[in-house]
Amino acid sequence: MRPSSTARRSARLALAALPLLALAGCMVGPKYHRPAAIVSPRFKELRPEPGWEMANPKLAELPKHDWWTIYNDPVLNGLESQVAISNQNIKEYEASYRNARALIDSVRAQLFPTISGSLGFDRDGHGAGSLSSSGSNYAKAGSTYNTYDIGPSASWDLDIWGKIRRQVQEQVTAAQASAADLANATLSYQAQLATAYFNMRYQDSLTDLLQRYVNFNEQALRITQNQFDAGTADPTAVLQARTTLEQNRASLIQAGINRAQYEHAIAVLIGKPPADVTIAPAPLSRTVPPIPVSVPADLLQRRPDIAAAERTMEQYNAMIGADMAAFYPDITINASYEQSGGDPVTSLMSAMNRVWSLGASATEILFEGGSRTAAVHEANAQYDNAVATYRQTVLTALQNTEDQLSNLRILAQQSVQQQKALDFANRTVEVSLNQYRAGTEIYTTVITNENSALSDAETLLGIQQQRMVDSVSLVQALGGGWDASRLPSKNSLQKDNPLLPSFIQKDTNK
Repeated sequence: MRPSSTARRSARLALAALPLLALAGCMVGPKYHRPAAIVSPRFKELRPEPGWEMANPKLAELPKHDWWTIYNDPVLNGLESQVAISNQNIKEYEASYRNARALIDSVRAQLFPTISGSLGFDRDGHGAGSLSSSGSNYAKAGSTYNTYDIGPSASWDLDIWGKIRRQVQEQVTAAQASAADLANATLSYQAQLATAYFNMRYQDSLTDLLQRYVNFNEQALRITQNQFDAGTADPTAVLQARTTLEQNRASLIQAGINRAQYEHAIAVLIGKPPADVTIAPAPLSRTVPPIPVSVPADLLQRRPDIAAAERTMEQYNAMIGADMAAFYPDITINASYEQSGGDPVTSLMSAMNRVWSLGASATEILFEGGSRTAAVHEANAQYDNAVATYRQTVLTALQNTEDQLSNLRILAQQSVQQQKALDFANRTVEVSLNQYRAGTEIYTTVITNENSALSDAETLLGIQQQRMVDSVSLVQALGGGWDASRLPSKNSLQKDNPLLPSFIQKDTNK
């Protein structure tokens, strides 16, 4: 007994509604909740000290993009602006991010039906008394027939248990982690350039310092030579003055070697060959800018490496759900439509030559030796590993910040003390030189005091160099003005598609 037309229509409507009903199913697996990080309520080293100027975080913040502008150095500003554009290492991270974004679309494509079309043509020949292609009539001897087949087919994985949607979520968070890696690499190379720049400026200032001492040595040699010519000094004093002069000239040359290497490093960091970059000498800044520091918890949102570790946790959490969905059957809707005939125009348009089908199938693995359970255990272990990595990244960030805070605080105190030592050393050189001129002191005393003063001056300059470098490290430890809101959102990574029901879009955007 053939079903009534109403029954057939009801069946077709039920089959048509089945995909939407199936897709309304919940995704299996754990919902993601960010694990608590190990943070302290405040920074241990964040306390006022003499000579250590700390900015009020309520009144000042690091620039959101160009953090290096706090140093008020136009040359540094010009160099830093080229890092994100021309640095080849950053371009590698940028390409990896684009690859991660492309993989999202590759995975999301599985949420849509797969539709294919076919077009076939056969030319058959028949002998005497043979059946025609219809199987009902005998064809004439030596006759030939053309047969055409055309029709589309479709297949749709209903993703009832959310396996595909979990894979989309996994890839979306992986892309966000890649974006955070890109931001972290950019900050790292910008910090490397600033460090190389201040080290180069240290060499410039050291060159100036050594040149001043070379000039002083040349003057002292003339005085000693004049006294020797007058018979009031022995030849040893002249030799000692000459030795000190040549030693400081050698140190001056060494400063030039180091300076050139820093300049070459800067060129590579901005993506240029060293031969194309020449930076005019300039003194090292004597002012360390105040750097705003708030509370440790802010690092969770301001450090891109922490953001990358946090996104990786959600990635592995989604992987657990995808592996759990493998325990449930895969349900697929299949549909096809075909027309065939011997004439490409009239026969293919005939209703008698139309064949269509619509159905559903379910497949379930009955035995696999425990591989699905092992996959879930593996995903759980990877998630636990990601949690540990996240917490360790936070602890390392806290350590980095505390280190730079203590360095800057202690170096500020040391700079004050070292300046006092240098003032006394310079005064001692001046007194001993006057005594030598008066004939009441030997020249060895002058050289000893001069070497001591030079050493104190180099130490003071080195302290200032370290303060500038550590200030860059502190800015980097604080995230360089970056914050997690600059990560691409899940919605921007997977554009809402009108072909998908809204509840599916919401599921994959969680």
